[in-house]
Amino acid sequence: MQQWQLLRGDGGTPDVLCIGAHCDDIEIGCGGLLRQLCAGRSPPAVHWFVAVAPAARATESRRAARALLAGAARFSFEAHKFVDGELPYAGAQLRRRLRDLARRLSPSLILTHWHGDAHQDHRCLSELTRQTFRDHLILEYEVPKYDGDLGRPNWFVPLTAATVTAKIETLRTCFASQRDKPWFEERTFRALLRLRGMECRAPSGYAEAFHISKGVWKAS
Repeated sequence: MQQWQLLRGDGGTPDVLCIGAHCDDIEIGCGGLLRQLCAGRSPPAVHWFVAVAPAARATESRRAARALLAGAARFSFEAHKFVDGELPYAGAQLRRRLRDLARRLSPSLILTHWHGDAHQDHRCLSELTRQTFRDHLILEYEVPKYDGDLGRPNWFVPLTAATVTAKIETLRTCFASQRDKPWFEERTFRALLRLRGMECRAPSGYAEAFHISKGVWKAS
């Protein structure tokens, strides 16, 4: 199992791979963690992969990513045009795209959907990520939705108040196409961050939460 440290022993730049089914998934699920990583002592290089990304929505996501990743060592953005709701039926093509990623990248950390997510696109992409990147540290983020499928995450990242404000403002300003959805609002995002912050006793009261099935910790 690959070990991950914020500060690499060889002085190199850590690499983070973000995988999302739809534009705004990554931003909702782990935008706070990414912002804090990029503001840290050893900002990572970040590669952004979105499977369902029509042109207009890809533009929104690219703008949001750049806002959250200010300070990143490098940033690359990869958007594909799979059909919304049909990822399980395009599994072979999607897996080839992920295998191509694995040939080009060996990330220190992968962020993707929780494997227990009720949305078929989210769940499919999570399963394929775990099959493709078998020796990497994978944190699975959560996305609130009507299905009521929030689980019991076991890895928490406390967020500063400034990070919470920046994350919510990015979602609010960058995703005009989603504003007609009744759940896409500050109250939803802040409530989930507050709940996870309470669960881990975050100093600010806010946190993002993740699922991790396997990890290796290097003490020194």
